[in-house]
Amino acid sequence: MSTTSSELKHFNSFAEFYPFYLAEHANKTCRRLHFVGSTLVLCLLFSTLITQYWALLWLLPIIGYGFAWIGHFFFEHNKPATFKHPLYSFIGDWVMAKDMLIGKIPF
Repeated sequence: MSTTSSELKHFNSFAEFYPFYLAEHANKTCRRLHFVGSTLVLCLLFSTLITQYWALLWLLPIIGYGFAWIGHFFFEHNKPATFKHPLYSFIGDWVMAKDMLIGKIPF
């Protein structure tokens, strides 16, 4: 059974994890799908708060992870880091989206 570097590596901080996270998102289509998923999550969350139709909240992880996992499985061809590093990966999604918006990471 093969293992990936994320399965073997322990990270002591998010700052230590983020370069690994970016390396796992080298494919621009994967990054774009992450960005779309994150944007749709914010739109859905905002809409839910406005309409107070709370049943929509169950869609948040489906939308957020759905787009990201399509990017990993079909374009990046790797296993999402969230399987081994869920908190750092969640933070990484938002930091990467911010970095894409400000032009630090290519869209």
